[in-house]
Formats: sequence, structure tokens, C-alpha cells
Amino acid sequence: MPIPEADEDRTASEREWLRVYGYLQENRYELAVRAAGEYPPELRVAGTPLLAAPSWVPDSPVPLRDVELALRDAAPEPRITGTGVAAIAPGLLPERADGTPYRTQSEAIGELAPPAVFENRPAYRLTDVDLRGDRPRLGFALGRFFDGTDVGGAAGHEYAAAALGVVREQRLRQAVKDPCDLAARSHASAVGALTLRYDRQTGTAEFPVHWRDPKRVGHAGGLFQVIPVGIFQPSGEAGWNVANDFSLWRGLLREYAEELLGAGEDHGSETAPIDYGAWPLARRMTEALDDGRIRAWCLGLGTDPLTFAMDVLTVVVIDAPLYDDLFGAAVTDNEEGTVLPLRPFTPDSVGGLLDNHPVQAAGAGLLTLALAHRAAILK
Repeated sequence: MPIPEADEDRTASEREWLRVYGYLQENRYELAVRAAGEYPPELRVAGTPLLAAPSWVPDSPVPLRDVELALRDAAPEPRITGTGVAAIAPGLLPERADGTPYRTQSEAIGELAPPAVFENRPAYRLTDVDLRGDRPRLGFALGRFFDGTDVGGAAGHEYAAAALGVVREQRLRQAVKDPCDLAARSHASAVGALTLRYDRQTGTAEFPVHWRDPKRVGHAGGLFQVIPVGIFQPSGEAGWNVANDFSLWRGLLREYAEELLGAGEDHGSETAPIDYGAWPLARRMTEALDDGRIRAWCLGLGTDPLTFAMDVLTVVVIDAPLYDDLFGAAVTDNEEGTVLPLRPFTPDSVGGLLDNHPVQAAGAGLLTLALAHRAAILK
């Protein structure tokens, strides 16, 4: 990533921060793979760089509707917050010309290297997980999108700085200790879906892939990922959205509209809650989920080894005629990057993607798990 113009107006610490940030953007995949190797093998999801605690990955796919969600009114303050990073890792954040320090990683990104999409919207913060028990569940409290950037993103920046020899000791990463300890840090969670177009007559499946443009996104720029993926969050600031949008399925519906059909993120929900029953795409996909033309599964949860970003791992299987009707005219370019053509959901095709392209850790984990459960999810 090139350093912005007017570099001579930057302070030395701003220029150094930009150098490290550019290195992180350009080498995100290699750094994530290296970081994953520094954690115990038992934390790795199906041998991929994605990390997970034992309770995060079920033995078999769980129907998405069987995952119980709980939203707490409040949750304990995490041990590490974004505004506490500067005290834990002095020098990680730069200073302005007037001597005032940047308070958080998101503040530095916003002023020094803002991507096209970078807003501190409300988000559901994951607080507890049990996807292996008799009643699979995910617990949440309200947070903000920048919570993850300010701690996990800063940890990724610190890792890049260490790779460049800028810092010797990764104090922030050492303070986090266990990347699967949800009480340790602030974060926002994403929900990612491997979308499978399934032809029942031939028994074959295909899936689209997303390339995330580093100029447009604040996370995982330059990497390939399944599609759609989005932060699990209310659709707007209005209070009624918190309960109305608190659904993994409804979150995915909005992402399908945005990432595959090119719709905007403004659903008018600051004026009134989204009426998912009246929205044609949401209604049609939910009806198909009810009658079996769509099957949606949860395969687990994972955290990125570099930035500690959290992803709920889901698979959405859509019968081919319905897929073609819904997404046959899918966009090839959206606000976050490029949508690539469908590719076969086979071991050779998936293996080729993972071996030859920089796939985000969450995508690698999800694709590998989905292949292992292929018979179950395509039934």
C-alpha cells in the first residue's frame, strides 16, 4: 500500500506507522500463516490457520436455526480495550505534529489510511460460545465495530512491526495471551457463508469467491474469501434494530443483497425497522429455507491468528434453479471488492484455491470443514 501524498507533512512516528501498515496490507496472508504456526496445533481448525477453542467447532453441522442466540443487556468490561492499547504497548500508535497521540488503531487508520468502507457502527459482541453441547448457543452483548480494530487490528499491526524489526517484544499479543479468550479483549464478530449452488440432478455443487480490495475494506484486504461475509450487527443506530436484526439468518440476508446483488447498506432502518416479511429477497429466501430449497448450517466459530477477528462459519446450500433465479445476475464488483465466477465444490478445486491463492483464515477453515461434511450438508 503506497504511503499517502504529502508525506513530508507527517511526523516520523506517523511515517513509521504507515510503513508498518503498508507492510501489513501487502503481506497479510503470509503474516497470518506465520502467526498461526506460533499457536498449539490443537487450536487449528482442520489444519488451517484459523484458530478455535474446543467448544467452538461441533462434530457435525448444526442447522443454523438450531443455534440459540442470547443477547445480554450488558457484559463485563474486557481485560483489554482499544484505549488501553497505548499503555500496554507504548509506541505502537503514532503521534501527530502537535504532540497529541492517536488514541486507538481505528483513529490512526481513519486519519492516515482510511479505506472506502470504515464506520464505527453498532455490533453484536460475542461473549460466550457452546456449539458442541445439546443446545448449541452463542451469547452476545452490544459493542461497536471498531472494538475489534482497536485491539485485534492493533495486535496485527504489532505483529507486522515485529516482522520488520520495529519492535522486539509483542506486548499487546502477550497481554491477550489466548486468542480464544473472549473475556480478554473487545471485538466484533462476523458471519461468513460458503454459498453452494447445488444441482440435485447431477449431485454437483459450485461456489462463488470474493476478492477483498484493500483500498475499500479495513479488514482482510487483498485476501480471497467465501461470500457473503459481514459483521454481525444491527442495520442502523435506531434502538429498534437491535432486537429486529438479532438473527444470523437476517444478517446473512442483508449481506446477500449487498455483496451478490450490489444493494446499498441503507435499508431505511433509521426510520422504521426492516420488514423482512415484505422484503422480496428476504421473503423468498426464508420461504425456501422453510420448504427445503435452501439449507443453512453452522460449522463452528473461529478467530484469525493475526488480527483475532471472529467469524461464525456457516454454509448456505441453494438448489440450482432457485440460485439461478436469485443470483444468476449477480454483480461482479461490489463495495468491498470483486466477485469471482462459480468454481466446483470439489477437493481438487478447493485445494487449488487454498494452495494457490491467499485465502482468509476463516474462509480456509470454513471450506475445509465443509468438504469434510460434504455428504451431510448436501443431503
